[in-house]
Amino acid sequence: MTDIPLTDRLATPTARETTRSRIRAGLAGRKSAQRRLKIYGIAAIVFALTMLGVLVSSVISTSLPAWTQTQILLDITVPEGGPGAPTANYGTVVDNAVAALFPAAERDRAELRRLTSMLSNGAQYWIRDAMAATSAAPGTVVPIWVPVSDAYEQLYEGIILASTPENRRPLNDGQIDRFEELQQQDRVRSVLDWGLINNADSRFPELAGLRGGLVGTFYLLIVCLCVSVPIGVGAAVYLEEYAPKNKFTDFIEINVNNLAAVPSIVFGLLGLALFLGFFGMPRSAPLVGGLVLAIMTLPTIIITTRNALKAVPPSIREAARGIGASEMQVIGHHVLPLALPGIMTGVIIGLAQALGETAPLLLIGMNAFITSAPDSMLEASTTLPTQIFIWFDSPERGFVARTSAAICVLLVVLSFMNIIAIILRRRFERRW
Repeated sequence: MTDIPLTDRLATPTARETTRSRIRAGLAGRKSAQRRLKIYGIAAIVFALTMLGVLVSSVISTSLPAWTQTQILLDITVPEGGPGAPTANYGTVVDNAVAALFPAAERDRAELRRLTSMLSNGAQYWIRDAMAATSAAPGTVVPIWVPVSDAYEQLYEGIILASTPENRRPLNDGQIDRFEELQQQDRVRSVLDWGLINNADSRFPELAGLRGGLVGTFYLLIVCLCVSVPIGVGAAVYLEEYAPKNKFTDFIEINVNNLAAVPSIVFGLLGLALFLGFFGMPRSAPLVGGLVLAIMTLPTIIITTRNALKAVPPSIREAARGIGASEMQVIGHHVLPLALPGIMTGVIIGLAQALGETAPLLLIGMNAFITSAPDSMLEASTTLPTQIFIWFDSPERGFVARTSAAICVLLVVLSFMNIIAIILRRRFERRW
């Protein structure tokens, strides 16, 4: 482009100068366009990083209240029959402990009911479990920290402000005064809430946890892994190494590529009709969810495995055949080991995609309210994404922080899986 044409070299000096000026202007324009392209690229990266930072910081900051639990210290009198007695009325035990803190309210049932609302609705079960872990004699007094209800937890964390007009907050001035009295007596504390991980789901946000979702997700991924990897890798090996090139294999290849772009909810409808409707498998079971996600993940695994097999140089195959290896030995001893990093990366990416899916699991009932973690793949369960959906749809304000905390846990699991994919790819990667 910078060479001056022969006709211009034979032209007059003025014409040559005009040509040079035109060329310089063209080069300046190209350099300017290149600078603009770089600026656009940098701006896109900065914009993406900014949005990612805003998203992550927003989720983390919103989730902070969910990682702690506010508790009140109660002096519990061990009921008749000893700690953990099945006949004990722990509702009365709670009332007596609260009345001991506020003696003036002991004869006022309405006031006592308002004061006991300071505690979580699951306080009696909390105390029952705590008492069962002690060996105190009946009649003795045992100090036990009991979680407060959602509104008082928000008051302690500063989400509900006493300066807000009384008609615009869920707690009246008297309830706030009572709570501040307990604070002055050092009977209120905030501790790290391990229940967020160890507890199963609950109607009460201060007691709700992710254990059911974590166990259900584990079972679901196990099923998805065991079904999708053998079928996906086997299909890819056949299509890439054995299948003849004809219209039928072209048809299969096109459909595999198209299936990778099908909305995930379509796979949920397929699972609903096939596994629940036709085979009669249990609803909300991780086994069904894993099978649905395995079908959804298959195209991703097939495509990535085929690309990994294509990346193996043909000379490897020819060299193996040259020394007398059978076709199975060529593939099993030479091609697959070299393609293993790409295959494992595709598998982990497919599983990570399955881990984040919600829509197909909603259709097979994995958004049910289940208060215990499943003991097997056939028991009803939720998963992390559906647990997030359930909490997000709950009207209690305390579930807002729980939802963000669950998203943080899901992001941590996804990041962990991606890190494993990177480590495996670098560990088994071969260069030639």
